[in-house]
Amino acid sequence: MRRKLVMSMLAGATLLASALLGTGAPTARAVDVPAEFGTDWHDPVTAAPPVGRPHTRSCQVTLADARFRDFTPYRGTYAPPEDCGDRWSKVVLRLDGKVKGRQYDRLGYLRVGGVEVLRTSTPEPSPDGIEWHVEKDVTRYSETLRAARDVEMLIGNVVDDTYTGVIDVHVTLTFYAGRPAAPAPDRVLTLTGTPAGTTLTTPRNSERIVAEVYATGSGGGCEEFWYLTVADPAPYSCKADHGPYREVRISVDGRLAGIAAPYPHVWTGGWSNPFLWYVVPAPRAFDVRPVEYDLTPFAGLLNDGRPHRVEVSVAGVPAGQPGWSTPVNVLVWQDPHRDHVPGALTEDTATDLVNSSVHTPGREHRVDTEAGHRLTVSGYLDTSHGRVTTTVTRTLAHTSVHRWTDGENTDGLDASWSDDESVGTAGHGPARTTRTHRTYTMNGTVTLGPDDRLRTVLTVGDRASAVTRQGGRRTAWSRLDDTYSGDAAYTLNVPRDQRHAVGTSTERYRLLGSAGCYDRSLTTVQGVLTEDRDRC
Repeated sequence: MRRKLVMSMLAGATLLASALLGTGAPTARAVDVPAEFGTDWHDPVTAAPPVGRPHTRSCQVTLADARFRDFTPYRGTYAPPEDCGDRWSKVVLRLDGKVKGRQYDRLGYLRVGGVEVLRTSTPEPSPDGIEWHVEKDVTRYSETLRAARDVEMLIGNVVDDTYTGVIDVHVTLTFYAGRPAAPAPDRVLTLTGTPAGTTLTTPRNSERIVAEVYATGSGGGCEEFWYLTVADPAPYSCKADHGPYREVRISVDGRLAGIAAPYPHVWTGGWSNPFLWYVVPAPRAFDVRPVEYDLTPFAGLLNDGRPHRVEVSVAGVPAGQPGWSTPVNVLVWQDPHRDHVPGALTEDTATDLVNSSVHTPGREHRVDTEAGHRLTVSGYLDTSHGRVTTTVTRTLAHTSVHRWTDGENTDGLDASWSDDESVGTAGHGPARTTRTHRTYTMNGTVTLGPDDRLRTVLTVGDRASAVTRQGGRRTAWSRLDDTYSGDAAYTLNVPRDQRHAVGTSTERYRLLGSAGCYDRSLTTVQGVLTEDRDRC
């Protein structure tokens, strides 16, 4: 995309949930569709499922009430509910937002006691105003929520004579009495900053450790759309030393402990065309889910009671280039029958990183990228129920073809990322293995005609399949396919009422597996929701 176009639409994504939900029963609907976008449109909605809620006694607590017009964080306090005990079957966070006027997409975070419980982005408003809400299952943070904590929230924003939208949010937590379906972590930790870097001190009886990293390329610079960067000598407006490959890494005491493919987020001003996203956002635009790393093979090392250096980096980012945010939470499950669980790391093996990005010059420039990496880590713990060995293998691959013309008036990308992970445990009871295959796809083109008519056609996919086997028998499985497609056009460099914008978008979210079936599809035309269908 031409740099000036992309930057003008994306500069608002400045910092940083969890499906955004619509209202009403899913159904096909007959509605009047205007010839082009007007000054108002349907409130934002996604096809993702709502958070399931148990039929037990519940209590609600307000977490934040804030109006964001600048970069001043909201600061408050949290106290746990008085009438629902201190153990909950589920905890659901809900953010209700509204904004009107003119505003960019903005990114934000919410922290309780320093723990990041929500990272989200915002929709761009209509002149008449929009409302939306976000839900997230935050049961995994129950340990944090059992005590009074400080609350900090920020959705960095700019309000002036041109950009008038003040972002108004109300956030609550609803607690449901009972026991969770799976044991929640005993501890939720954050990293501690020191002059030597960031450190982590875990309980000495940790028997499972999972790090989660809310990794986003953002800030309005080239790393916001890192998947389009190219290396010299290709003549393109966004450069990176080795092209578009990015890899989110976590290390322990300087040793590589985990690798992951970042999700290629598209915010609601992305690909130079907000008319794609006014009603239906791209997958994960309002659900910035963390990358997870199973660090249990390192537990024997971490369980010595001392601080250990833990660092997150993004491979492929040019030296000194800003734009990535990588806050970390560490979830710990403890052995209740031992004060100290000893163990050792027995394998930490990575292949050489393969990263080829080749430029073919011509009337239409082309960059072909192929990259991949593999890591295996293994370690054991002598727990109260015997020696348990955990082995984690992760394999990443990226292929893309990026084409553009001189001046970037035509700019297209066809890209795919895969992130395959296997986590196996052996030693106590039947061996257990969970294999997860994640695939992210992006296929689109932006074209600017001589009449300043800009058109964007884009399809974005978020897919995953997972199978768990114990003793050789399949015990659980799931398959996710969340696909968005959009086609929108408008005229640049004219007042808003002269843009003559048109656009269609669809999203279908399918989740099948041992837990049941969910299949919902949405269709919009010129900002009107024309279909909301449940197929299960």
